[in-house]
Amino acid sequence: MHETAQATSPETARPLLELGNVEVVYDKVFLAIKGVSLRIEPGQMVALLGSNGAGKSTTLKSISGLLAPERGLVTRGEIRFDGIDLLPLPPPQRVASGLVHVLEGRRIFGHLTPEDNLMAAYATRGSRQRYQELKEQVFTYFPRLKERARTKAGYLSGGEQQMLAIGRALMTEPKLIMLDEPSLGLSPLLVQEIFGIIREINRDRGTSVLLVEQNAAAALGVVDYAYLLENGHVVMSGEARVMRENPDVQEFYLGGAGKVDYLNVKHYRRRKRWLA
Repeated sequence: MHETAQATSPETARPLLELGNVEVVYDKVFLAIKGVSLRIEPGQMVALLGSNGAGKSTTLKSISGLLAPERGLVTRGEIRFDGIDLLPLPPPQRVASGLVHVLEGRRIFGHLTPEDNLMAAYATRGSRQRYQELKEQVFTYFPRLKERARTKAGYLSGGEQQMLAIGRALMTEPKLIMLDEPSLGLSPLLVQEIFGIIREINRDRGTSVLLVEQNAAAALGVVDYAYLLENGHVVMSGEARVMRENPDVQEFYLGGAGKVDYLNVKHYRRRKRWLA
């Protein structure tokens, strides 16, 4: 576990982020997440794991305030960030409070250069000097972006676009970065590189990270703590080391080394149903 996470005791300090029994409904009908509770300490790296449709992205959007365009609404529970009730705040105020959401699919401005993308993310109230300092920090973490700073971002590789999306998030000077499927579509070597840089950012800046991933093996190799979602519920949580060693997590989320007996489907389903 990183020093930043070790320095914080959940019993003695206020969490940076806390979700209490949060429910989200889409179109006033579909219940997407059902009583999700989690917490992140200052400087901690946390993963939110689960299969497609488990509610991982919905959980992030409930925190960043990006549910409304998809006709989603938090109908129950509370979300507090650094002691502030987030639910009444619009997305820009949530960013200003210190959290930033890197969406799945990168969502960069493809017609702009990487440098212009970074400038677009920088707060307009900031000084030119501070912008230059932050830009150089981003280029230090991601030297390839500096090499291609004047190329249109749409021509960057998938990995470079993901680096740019993370770099753009850093321009807001966040206390918490939420990353939605940063490994999507990338080679294992590139995933390892990007996750290593995320860990370096966490170590250097003390920035907390909430990482949503289907690639459980990669995520559990970099975070301190993890929550496992199934069908909108948190069914398991624990330190990353403990989660990696759990036989159900190994079987259903870490590949299981081909040990699943698909001829015994009832047994397979029964074990998964009792993950909690």
